[in-house]
Amino acid sequence: MTIKRVLEQLDQIYLGKPEITRLCCTALLANGHILLEDVPGTGKTLLAKSIAKSFEADFTRIQFTADLLPTDIIGSDFFNMQTQTFENRTGPIFTNILLIDEVNRAVPRTQSALLEAMEERQVSIGGVTYQLPEPFFVIATQNPIESAGTFALPDAQLDRFLMSLQVGYPEAGEERQLILQTISKTRHIVHALMSSETFLAAQRAVEEVRIHDDVVTYLLALIQETRKHPLVEVGASPRATLALVKASQAYAYIEDRQFVTPEDVQAVATHVLAHRLTLTLEGDVKSTKREVLADILERVDVPVEKVC
Repeated sequence: MTIKRVLEQLDQIYLGKPEITRLCCTALLANGHILLEDVPGTGKTLLAKSIAKSFEADFTRIQFTADLLPTDIIGSDFFNMQTQTFENRTGPIFTNILLIDEVNRAVPRTQSALLEAMEERQVSIGGVTYQLPEPFFVIATQNPIESAGTFALPDAQLDRFLMSLQVGYPEAGEERQLILQTISKTRHIVHALMSSETFLAAQRAVEEVRIHDDVVTYLLALIQETRKHPLVEVGASPRATLALVKASQAYAYIEDRQFVTPEDVQAVATHVLAHRLTLTLEGDVKSTKREVLADILERVDVPVEKVC
């Protein structure tokens, strides 16, 4: 399977985080966008660029800043003095894989320029709608909200991301290996291993992964529990439910299975749901969103295979 080769390459470049690279590929196969969160310097941009370059697809990187305008992203109409007509100039969003570095350093007005593109794979310029190329993915990095010069992403924007992943620091062994690679200048080169056609075929195969009614019942129980948990003010939406289904199917596909297990749902649930929840005031004091989801996963009964 070509996706396995992509994973092996990413693990050689982004050291010590095989589960993060697996989840990133899961999100892409599920036709979803990725938000990478953590402090500066943990390799978020390196990971995003390595993922993009692993596919034979158009790749664009935009550095978000406070003075960036929506037209700098989607494009605009301009008046051609020679022809005396308005013409369209498309922006860098017209690509297959869009890396947005430090997405929360742009003002909300600029952030909102991504809403239509991420949800409907299209943009509107001067009253005309333009379809984005296929495939189209956004891989965004975000610094902690406490960092200077950041603007919190609104809930509607967060909900467009299929997964939110916290990268974290590497273990001492992996960081030592990183140092040795830097000193010896033996960092791995990223090769394009998967064409757009192969990738789109893999996406179609993911949609064929079966999910048993018992697993659907379990998944819905998790969703319902997010809406009833005493520390949650706003639980997972129906869009989150569908996102969890797609992510579970993609995770099972990467595991070379044609059916979804409860373990697949558990593997992706926290990353699909955490950024979509809003905690109560008490919840913000007592816990975190990921801790709440860990509690939900603990308390909801897991279906077991019936033995005849």
